[in-house]
Amino acid sequence: MRFAALLLLTAALSFAQPRYPLDWARLEPELLDRFTELLRIDTSNPPGNETRAAKAIEAVLAREGIASKLFAMDPARANLVARIKGNGSKRPLLIMGHTDVVGAPRERWTVDPFAAIRKNGVIYARGTVDDKEHAVAGMMILILLKRMKVPLDRDVIFLAEAGEESDTPFGINFMVKDHWPEIEAEYALAEGGAMVEVNGKVHHLLLGTTEKMANNIRLVARGSAGHGSRPTLDNAVVHLAQAVARAGTWSTPIRLNETTRAYFEGLAAVSPRDEAARYRAVLDPQHAAEADRYFRAHDPTTYSLLRNSIAPTILKGGFRENVIPSEAEATLNVRLLPGENLADFMADLRRVIDDPAVQVIPPSTVGRPPAPPSRMDTEMFRALEQVGRRMFGASALPNMLTGSTDMAQLRAKGVQAYGVGPVVKPEEGPLGLAHADDEHISVESLKSFFEYVWNSVIEVAAHR
Repeated sequence: MRFAALLLLTAALSFAQPRYPLDWARLEPELLDRFTELLRIDTSNPPGNETRAAKAIEAVLAREGIASKLFAMDPARANLVARIKGNGSKRPLLIMGHTDVVGAPRERWTVDPFAAIRKNGVIYARGTVDDKEHAVAGMMILILLKRMKVPLDRDVIFLAEAGEESDTPFGINFMVKDHWPEIEAEYALAEGGAMVEVNGKVHHLLLGTTEKMANNIRLVARGSAGHGSRPTLDNAVVHLAQAVARAGTWSTPIRLNETTRAYFEGLAAVSPRDEAARYRAVLDPQHAAEADRYFRAHDPTTYSLLRNSIAPTILKGGFRENVIPSEAEATLNVRLLPGENLADFMADLRRVIDDPAVQVIPPSTVGRPPAPPSRMDTEMFRALEQVGRRMFGASALPNMLTGSTDMAQLRAKGVQAYGVGPVVKPEEGPLGLAHADDEHISVESLKSFFEYVWNSVIEVAAHR
């Protein structure tokens, strides 16, 4: 008993103080230099051109004496892998960040999206929060582990991947299929989490443990073509409009899973009374409908967390003002909860639309694979919780992303993968300013994110 108590005390004390503390103020210029260098490389996808970013990272690592490898299905779209070796007593930890970014129409930005403009302690650039901060964090952690000669129980692997925004065959799919031994790991850290700030302080952390599955379902309505002056009952545009309205206003059933149940329980424990009551109501079948109506009107992220969601995104039909077209088409962006069956969902959708003139067509390609949630009882999850409590005095909550990440492919291979991320405002949701015009991150948020990831890596990888 005394020995067990001593072990528990030792473990508690090890989390009470950071191991291998760093002078982050002194490191700030280097961190910002590496970050802005990567931000200034235009890797808009399409076309990507991620090899430019991979080679820039390769050069930085080489100057530190760290070898890296490039893997490319397309020479212009390389992935980079680097590794700091441990003693092998534990399986590796993978840190992953993607180097491609979505496009940034210059006319919608107040600054050049690839100039990495810094003003008033804030850096403006495409990729500041999606996802070059993770790429730089992975690169810098390897550099710091080597500089400080940290003895490791497990290898720490860094993957700077291509194609996350839309072209997974070039990135994670290619690495998993053709180069799995290079990135195989017990744990992974990537995008898909956040530090939620309330009144200027980190209020709670969101740790991504699972995510919804994206599917683009097509609706095609067909009818008779004709002159616009002679309205017909089988007008394809009318049938399509009615089908889109039925699908878009369909409130699918509430379905909780292990992650979302734990999330709402944890969020209720740290929220003001009125908000906490709504989160608890979601867990109670007798009161869930009332809370759900509130979320539908005021909180689309929470509304989506509770169900399979449908968002009409594209409409096509007609070619002249005075011609009734014979065909019209819509795209529904559907996000299914983990474990849901697409065929069953489509059968329900056909019943809701209830129109033989409208064909419901399944996705033409398979997106990210279905995967089990990452567990909440692992050494990695506990470390992320404890470091968050130590650094911010904040609770960590498991989170299901309504969007998609390349952790799905890792989870499908058995990796326990967790989403972490920088500070966001509550109204921004866990994805923060990803894909937004004038995307930006504060210098303080960037530093706290790097410190959080560093401390978490040390807790699970450094030898005790």
